[in-house]
Amino acid sequence: MGRLDGRVALISGGARGQGEAEARLFVAEGASVVIGDVLDEEGRKVAESLGAAARYVHLDVTQPEHWSAAVGVAVKEFGKLDALVNNAGIARYGALRDFPLADYLKVVQVNQVGVFLGMKAVVEAMSAAGGGTIVNISSAGGLAGVTGTTAYCATKFAVRGMTKVAAIELGPLGIRVNSVHPGGVDTPMNDQAADIDLDFSEDPNKKLPLGRIGRPEEVADMVLFLTSGESSYSTGSEFVLDGGMLAGPLF
Repeated sequence: MGRLDGRVALISGGARGQGEAEARLFVAEGASVVIGDVLDEEGRKVAESLGAAARYVHLDVTQPEHWSAAVGVAVKEFGKLDALVNNAGIARYGALRDFPLADYLKVVQVNQVGVFLGMKAVVEAMSAAGGGTIVNISSAGGLAGVTGTTAYCATKFAVRGMTKVAAIELGPLGIRVNSVHPGGVDTPMNDQAADIDLDFSEDPNKKLPLGRIGRPEEVADMVLFLTSGESSYSTGSEFVLDGGMLAGPLF
């Protein structure tokens, strides 16, 4: 038996990176998944590779109607929706004093407003299913500041706060809501960090207690735990996987 047998999940940003790893793991553990993304070609390929247990939908997380359509696909194709992974996110890097307002607002729209719209969109379907789980992907940057990431950290702190409010409000409906806080993870978005104008003489991940960057599959494992019954008494909580980044001063 799989750890998610009979579950139906919607995963935003599921075309690559962490979202793809989550979709593949969920299907392997018995779930049906709706993969949402704006990367249509990549998303369709992932869904096709997963067979009958997966569907792809074009999902711009800043658009309420896209969320409604994605939830509709889950219910129509698989009969219900009882899990959401708010995984979609973007990053823009730069020093505070030079950071363009337009870039700041774009990050807010995707990372913060997108999570708000996603949670709002699934409440009715999850209630009809008798409850469910929401996992919001925040960041270690939602727990501590990171140089060059004003907009990103602001939104990830917001995700942390929204998660707690949603857990309080949705708990009586049988819906658990938790946030996941990865450190650096080896994904395309992490590659953008090279644009930050900082003088690293070596890979900063080597300074972590675990001495390496994280893997998408490790994030997927945590999300699986929070979506499964194994975390049945956890809600409104923060789950950190950062290789020890936040344990204390590293140098």
